[in-house]
Amino acid sequence: MSALNIPSLKDQVSPEEWQLRVDLAAAYRLVALYGWSDLIFTHISARLPGPEHHFLINPYGLMFDEITASSLVKVDLKCHKLMDSPFPVNPAGFNIHSAIHEGREDALCVMHTHSRAGVAVSAQRCGVLPISQQSTFVLPSLAYHSYEGVAFREDEKPRLQADLGQANHLMLRNHGLLTIGRSVAGAFLNMYVFESTCQIQLAAQAGGPLIEVDPAILATTGHAMKVQTEGQGAAFVWPSLIRKLDRIDPSYKT
Repeated sequence: MSALNIPSLKDQVSPEEWQLRVDLAAAYRLVALYGWSDLIFTHISARLPGPEHHFLINPYGLMFDEITASSLVKVDLKCHKLMDSPFPVNPAGFNIHSAIHEGREDALCVMHTHSRAGVAVSAQRCGVLPISQQSTFVLPSLAYHSYEGVAFREDEKPRLQADLGQANHLMLRNHGLLTIGRSVAGAFLNMYVFESTCQIQLAAQAGGPLIEVDPAILATTGHAMKVQTEGQGAAFVWPSLIRKLDRIDPSYKT
């Protein structure tokens, strides 16, 4: 039993689903740990293996530092629960995620935040500026989507999909940040760099005139990232983050 008295689902799901649940619960805990959460009001979703397009998402009403592998809710593209759960799911929150998962077959994990730095930069007309090393990893794969109010309308989905295109970072104007990844680790690392980019930009803007990175450097960032992670991408970073969580509180694994 978890700290929330939720029976473990480990013996009721496949090993692949259980590992995805553990990774996704870890991502929620890390978002809380790094201060990017907005009470209960954002989401991280992950697509389960297989052709059914089933997903895991947070139980609506739990703080991110409470979420466990067994508390995650399994839903379909219409946000219908596929397993019994005492928790509701936020249909408005899943609307954005289902649009991205539906439009991008490679979007195995979608992470959305309302961090103060992210929302602040999303409200700046200039958007992300090429003024830091971190920004050079975001800009080559960055898209923007204009604010249309709380995202619960189905008719927004095609515009959201079109604006994202093939980018892995999406700035939701006046709203926040969104990243996708081929894994939970990938979406998390993309968000870590995106969030850092926004924090650095706000700090730099408060300090005086800015120096922009040479545009030619932006074309080399893909190779630079591979060198930094020994070609493993986010998989290079993820084990250290898991060890960090395990030292603090391993209950996310229950």
